[in-house]
Parts: sequence; C-alpha cells; structure tokens
Amino acid sequence: MTVTERLLHYVSFDTQSDESSETCPSTAKQKLLGEALVEEMRALGIADARIDADGYVYGSVPGTPGAPAIGLIAHMDTSPDCSGKGIKPRIVEYTGGDIALNDTTLLSPADFPILNRSVGKHLIVTDGTTLLGADDKAGIAEILTAVEELLAEGGAHASLRIGFTPDEEIGRGADRFDLAHFGADYAYTVDGGTLGELEYENFNAASAVVTVHGRNVHPGSAKRCMINAQLIAMEFHGMLPVHDRPEATEGYEGFSHLCAMQGEVELATLEYIIRDHDRASFEARKALFESAAAFLNAKYGAGTVEVALRDSYYNMREKIEPHMAIVEAAQQAMRDAGVTPRVVPIRGGTDGARLSYEGLPCPNLFTGGENYHGRFEYVPVEDMEAAVRTLKCILRNAAK
Repeated sequence: MTVTERLLHYVSFDTQSDESSETCPSTAKQKLLGEALVEEMRALGIADARIDADGYVYGSVPGTPGAPAIGLIAHMDTSPDCSGKGIKPRIVEYTGGDIALNDTTLLSPADFPILNRSVGKHLIVTDGTTLLGADDKAGIAEILTAVEELLAEGGAHASLRIGFTPDEEIGRGADRFDLAHFGADYAYTVDGGTLGELEYENFNAASAVVTVHGRNVHPGSAKRCMINAQLIAMEFHGMLPVHDRPEATEGYEGFSHLCAMQGEVELATLEYIIRDHDRASFEARKALFESAAAFLNAKYGAGTVEVALRDSYYNMREKIEPHMAIVEAAQQAMRDAGVTPRVVPIRGGTDGARLSYEGLPCPNLFTGGENYHGRFEYVPVEDMEAAVRTLKCILRNAAK
C-alpha cells in the first residue's frame, strides 16, 4: 500500500481517547486499530508484532550488524476535541484559494495562510464535520510505508523498533510504554506538523482545576449574605494576564488556557492547562494561580477558592541536548530526502517528551499535517511521501 492508501484506511477507525476514562486504553475502540496494525505488520514480515493488554503495539525489524537500534513511535488515538467518527476524507488537487469542505464550510487561506505553502499539492481534507485523524495516523502510515519499502529494496539499514501508543492526546501515551521491551538506543516520534519540522523542545505542561465555593440564598434577601461562586470564578479568571492566552501567543511564548467552565451560585469550576517552554516561567505561572486564590480567600474567606495543580510533562530539551547527534542525523536525513529541515519548538507535547525523561532520547519529526484537532485538518500527500523518504534515510544513514 502507498502512504496515502494507508492513511485513508486508518482514518476509517474511530479512535478518540477519553480523558474522563480510568481504563487503559481509555477507549476500547483504539484496540481495534491496534489489532489491525498488528495483522498488517505481520503481513509485512514483522514476525514479533504484538498488541499488549493496555493497547500498545510493538514490533521490530532486524538491521545490519553493528548498526544502532532506532525507535519510531506514533500514536493511534485522535483528539477528544472534535468528532473522529464517520470520517469522510477526500483528496483535492490544490491550485489556491478556498476549498469547500461542505455547503457551508470553507478551508480558506484567509483563515489559514499556511495553505499557500501547499499550492500545487494534493491535500487530504475532511468533509468539514469531523477531524481527519492525520494526527497521528499519518505518522503510523509513514512508518509502515517506510518499513515496507526498506524491506522490498533490501540493503543496509539500522535495526528498527516500532511503537504505536494509545491515549497520547490525553497525556497518557507513555504511561505504560514498555521501554525495556522496546530496546531502542534512541527514537523519534513521528508526530509533528508541517514539512521539514524537527522538534526537540516542548512545553512544560500542567493542568489546573479551580474550584470556587459559594453560598446561595434567595435573591430577594441576599444582601450581604449571598456569595456567588460564578462571579468569584470570573474574578479569578480576570486576574490572569489577557495577553497570556493561546490566541495571543506563538513560538516560545507560554500561556494559560481556560478549557472548560461550569457553575452555579453554590459551586463553580474552571479547568485550565498551563504551558511554557522556560521552566522558571512555568513555575511562575503556577504560582500566579496559587497567589490569585490566596488573594480571593483573604477577600471572601478561607476555603472559598481551591486550586489543584498537576504537572503533566516537562521540556525534553535538557534530555536531548547531551544527544544532539540524533538531531543532526535527522537534519541530514531530511536534506538527503530533498527536505529543508526547520528546527522549531513544539507548542504542545509528545510521547517523546515523557520517554526522553525516562531515558530514551526522542525528538519529534514532521508528518506533514496541519490544523490538527479540528474540522479544518488536512495533510498534503506529497509531504507524507517526503516523511517516508526521511525515515528511510534516517535508517539507512545509521548503518553507514
């Protein structure tokens, strides 16, 4: 199969993860794709392909004696932010301008200027009602296509360790990854964005749940005795800098993002994610949440506002820097594949961030996809093909 055929097949599986679930994987349907991948891998000659009880898929391809064992990792789940059921992809030869995803929804360069980079390419798009799932099924397709082509072509290449994880989108992809079994000297996640991106810096990440306790009485007799938790929640949010939100930041700039809110007079909750590349700034952002709560508790009474902070992952840069040769190897592989490498920070996280802290250096490589987690997601066929060439060059160059 071609890389395009693989992606179109994989997106037919609904693999949304569920952050409210306590199981692993968080949704049983992820295992359906995992089982199909194991079957496909075995058909390619990967005899040890398997899926474990937690939904992780593993396999290996022997390489030239003396060459390193390189891991390639991608995730099977799609984001809970947008439906992944009944995806209807189609391929559009893009000549510029707007793409009508359906009668009322346009994919437009006016909204997404990065589209202009893809003029002359063939874009796999959605029908405007679901996400596409190129995050990260494009990565899976690229890895297995590279494997199929390497095995067909023969010749020297590194040993390969393959890992496909569940639940990456909800921050749990590395939770039960069998690192000892994996057996790679180093690895790459194939989970990046636009053509040529190479990333070895990511956000430090935390979640925050702010709970506000109020007191409800009849509004007709509420003077000096009602405490409206919703209004205090709004006051809390107003204490956070307005310029430190995702819609106002880029590059290395961090943010605090209000993801969900609900409330009544008696009880209100705000759910945030906190992100920053710089560790000191990250800690300062968390401290601001605590100081805002302390201020409001002094104003309205102890215990009015509670803040629960939980760290999710950290910037993998400090773990990659002692192993910069693997970043340089990826850059050279891109050049060999006809791709101009662009080293950029990840404004998010990957399984590789956690795995790097667990002892497996793991930068992130592009897949070609854009506008992840929403109805406007797309991926150029030509960029997926470039990713396949890059992976093959990484594996071949390591055996020289």
